This record gives sequence, structure tokens and C-alpha cells, in this order.
Amino acid sequence: MTAWTPEDQTLLSETYALTLVAGDGAHDGVEIGMVVVDGELYVRAYRGVGSRWYRAARDLGHGRIQVAGVTRDVLLQTRDLELSPGLDAAFRAKYGPLADALVRSPQARAATIRIDPAPVPGSGTAPAR
Repeated sequence: MTAWTPEDQTLLSETYALTLVAGDGAHDGVEIGMVVVDGELYVRAYRGVGSRWYRAARDLGHGRIQVAGVTRDVLLQTRDLELSPGLDAAFRAKYGPLADALVRSPQARAATIRIDPAPVPGSGTAPAR
């Protein structure tokens, strides 16, 4: 796994939402809230694992995010996630009452995605665009 740089973590933490496109662009992007916990980026589908964009992310396993004019190729991790105990609190702290759908619902918790920067082939580092 490639880690987010401190600069990326700051950008992600200070930005309200990102746009996630699963796969190579054949799917529509979805604007979604996100949090960074222990240097890892997470999003949740509040409608659960049946959400169309969550299924695309799970099935394809890679995609692209756009945040504040920056685009990154990413890996989308949905299986066997060890979720930080601070994840729910991070959503509450960032989004206040709006976070209730993301932290209270078992469906949303089951539809958590960790987003990792994709390594550049041969370099082991995340691409910048």
C-alpha cells in the first residue's frame, strides 16, 4: 500500500468532499464526504452495499478521485478492512449532524471504503496529475 503524503492528508482533511470515479471512467463520478484517520482516507455509502457506486468500487477495485482541483489514481479497498475505532468520531467531527447517516447506520458502516493512492508503475509512489 502506498501512503498519502502529509500534503495530501492536509488537503483531504480540509476539503469538504471529493469526487470518486470507479474504474477507468466508464462510471459516473459521485461527490462524497470523506475523512482521514491515522493517515488513511475513508468514504462510506450511506445507502449501504447496494449503492450503485459502492458496488462499482468494490467490483473494480480502482478509480480516480478529484479534490480541490487535484486528481489522483486510487485503489479502492472494501474487503477485510480493519476500521479505526476513531472513524465514526472523525465523520461526526467533520460533518456534525449530517454524519448521522454515515455513522449510525449498520448499512453505511458495511459500505466503508478505504481509498489508497495508486502506485506509479515501477516507482512505488502515488501519481500526481
